Amino acid sequence: MEIGDRAFRAADDRFVEALLSAGKPPGAPPGDQPSAASATPEDHVLRGVRPVSLAAITPGSADTAVPTFEWIDPGTLLIDDGYQRNLSDRSARLIRKICAAWDWRRFKPPVCARTERGLEIIDGQHTAIAACSHPDVHTIPIMVVVAAGRADRAQAFIGQNRDRLNITPMQMHYAAAAAGDEDAQTIDQVCARAGVTVLKSTPGNGVWRIGDTVAVTGIGALINRRGAMRAREILQILVAGRCRPVSTGQIKAVELLLFGDEYREDIDGEGITNALLALGEDADREAAVFAAAHRVPLWRALAIVLFRKGKRRARRATAN
Repeated sequence: MEIGDRAFRAADDRFVEALLSAGKPPGAPPGDQPSAASATPEDHVLRGVRPVSLAAITPGSADTAVPTFEWIDPGTLLIDDGYQRNLSDRSARLIRKICAAWDWRRFKPPVCARTERGLEIIDGQHTAIAACSHPDVHTIPIMVVVAAGRADRAQAFIGQNRDRLNITPMQMHYAAAAAGDEDAQTIDQVCARAGVTVLKSTPGNGVWRIGDTVAVTGIGALINRRGAMRAREILQILVAGRCRPVSTGQIKAVELLLFGDEYREDIDGEGITNALLALGEDADREAAVFAAAHRVPLWRALAIVLFRKGKRRARRATAN
């Protein structure tokens, strides 16, 4: 086991050395995949729409009536409270947000059906209400589908809201960085300098490289709390400690050790790095046991495990 572990770490060292010789920080992808911060318009590869295999799947019938599009006054649309969402405080905030940042490039036409009482919204009531509330928007495009029965409309509502993939925080981050969002670009800059790579999704093969992360929300929160320089310091410690992936729990644990009043006088970045290297995957296992036994959050338990291994007194005793 020890021999295998040494070989595994030696391979890591060769990987880091190869990245450094190529002018990339540890954790950067080895191929031609620019980060969200460093990519230029010429780097972006456009994908064509291609069919996927439908093996073992029978396509649904496409003989229903095709939709049509119309421009209408949003104030004439109807909403069925029997199956549509009620307007909550959250809904009101969303509607105000849409109005405040109105942009036709973000507009998605509501899906409606023609009934005896008028055009009824199947999907997109928040958009329609925002348009109706906006003083400069008088008509909007809608997509009209054929759904004569109420059950048909309710079923279409379910399909509209169930049969889609929600965007992940990582995908949102890449889009925000490409749009020039300052917070997203700061995250990319801090990560690049620390040797951390924000992935668009978790690796399909389950293999993480040193410094890989999907904890973009946690890194953004860290920067807001501590600033870019200290956030970079924390991330560099985790990369030096061979963390893969870099998780929000690890970030919070190292932050507590460096800046928490009860720990910061007795441990430093070097001590935390040495503790991570010495414990390896055992750090997470010991933290899980400690968290269960003492009923503390896992990240705090990890901080305690690392502190016990890396505190200055322990290092002096080992040296003697």
